[in-house]
Amino acid sequence: MFTDIMRYILDLGPTVMLPIVIILFSLLLGMKLGDAFKSGLHIGIGFVGIGLVIGLMLDSIGPAAKAMAEHFEINLQVVDIGWPGSSPMTWASQIALVAIPIVIAVNIVMLVTRMTRVVNVDIWNIWHMTFTGALVHIATGSYWLAILGVVVHAAFIYKLGDWFAKDTRDYFALEGIAIPHGSSAYLGPIAVLVDTIIDKIPGLNKIHFSADDVQRRFGPFGEPVTVGFVMGLLIGYLAGYDAKSVLQLAVKTAAVMLLMPRVIKPIMDGLTPIARHARTKLQAKFGGQEFLIGLDPALLLGHTSVVSASLIFIPLTILIAVLVPGNQVLPFGDLATIGFFVAIAVAVHQGNLFRTLISGTLIMSITLWIATQTIGLHTQLAANAGTLKQGGGLVASMDQGGSPITYLLIELLTWQNLTGLLVIGGMYALGVFLTWRRARGFIRAESQAAALQKAANV
Repeated sequence: MFTDIMRYILDLGPTVMLPIVIILFSLLLGMKLGDAFKSGLHIGIGFVGIGLVIGLMLDSIGPAAKAMAEHFEINLQVVDIGWPGSSPMTWASQIALVAIPIVIAVNIVMLVTRMTRVVNVDIWNIWHMTFTGALVHIATGSYWLAILGVVVHAAFIYKLGDWFAKDTRDYFALEGIAIPHGSSAYLGPIAVLVDTIIDKIPGLNKIHFSADDVQRRFGPFGEPVTVGFVMGLLIGYLAGYDAKSVLQLAVKTAAVMLLMPRVIKPIMDGLTPIARHARTKLQAKFGGQEFLIGLDPALLLGHTSVVSASLIFIPLTILIAVLVPGNQVLPFGDLATIGFFVAIAVAVHQGNLFRTLISGTLIMSITLWIATQTIGLHTQLAANAGTLKQGGGLVASMDQGGSPITYLLIELLTWQNLTGLLVIGGMYALGVFLTWRRARGFIRAESQAAALQKAANV
């Protein structure tokens, strides 16, 4: 009975499940029923809007990407099924139902012990932590190691929510919000590593151009919709489309540039009163400690620089897939949400598209290489879930299938690829260390500024 109830709730999807969780969370914090319902409904509407825009990208850019691969005779054997394919099979895994209470328990323990400030309310996206546990279970055959995988992923991702809180607040203007989910959070340390290296290279560290720079230089022709239109023309041309289809694609990509920031607005309208109320209540209850509400990385897709980077990386990711040694994965299902992969990088680089191109290229290269290494486990996950038709071939995904967290945990427990463990592990560990040090520096600077302000007011 419990299993059936949980399965029903999960099948509601994020557009229904998240508003319900938000409403219940708001009521627990003492908000009035009417205000909680209104906020939750606005958030649900916003995610419906995001789904429509992503659907537009998937329906228009997805076929163009496939046509581009065929046009250039790119022969990659395994098609990326993306998060829309990976998440349902993850929820059907043996570890799925126990993962939700485990992840919630990890969050509560870390909050009580002040190891994190992130209060996670995005229950549906627990599928990312669950995916790690499911693949660890398949790789090791141990249910307990699978649970350990879920715990480690959850704890680490909450810390990333803390460490990138300043970026979320200052660059994306999301006050009191953290993004402890998906490819946005766990790929952030790679961007920090690249940013640190570029800062130390004379000449290279002076190069800067952003979406705002393009708009200032080219006026109306530098507007986001125009950039989207031009990117659509380029993608259509590379796909070998005729003039009519190229123009239709160009208008659709321009529409994405215009609509994506606008569909985020209802979410912000719903979140703002909840975040304000939650922070006041929780800070009063826990002695002034600051808390962050953990939400979906889709919130970051509304920023112009993220949308611009997304459109650039659609054709670029296909090129990267061809060049990465040993890659077998053809990017497809996750191309429409490629912004998730580079969103934190955009913030780390303060909108500098030059640096985003460099770190994004490394991010996508690592993602595709890891996705290739996990093809066997991913295919077994699909087979276990009954979503793989007989003779249906192999399955891969960039989102979560290409996760460094998942890959490194599997390698640490199985030692199947020592070279991959050392190279990816060493690079990622250095990125995580730099991210931790960067976050500590921000906290120290803000504390000093607060002390000086307090002294000035005395």
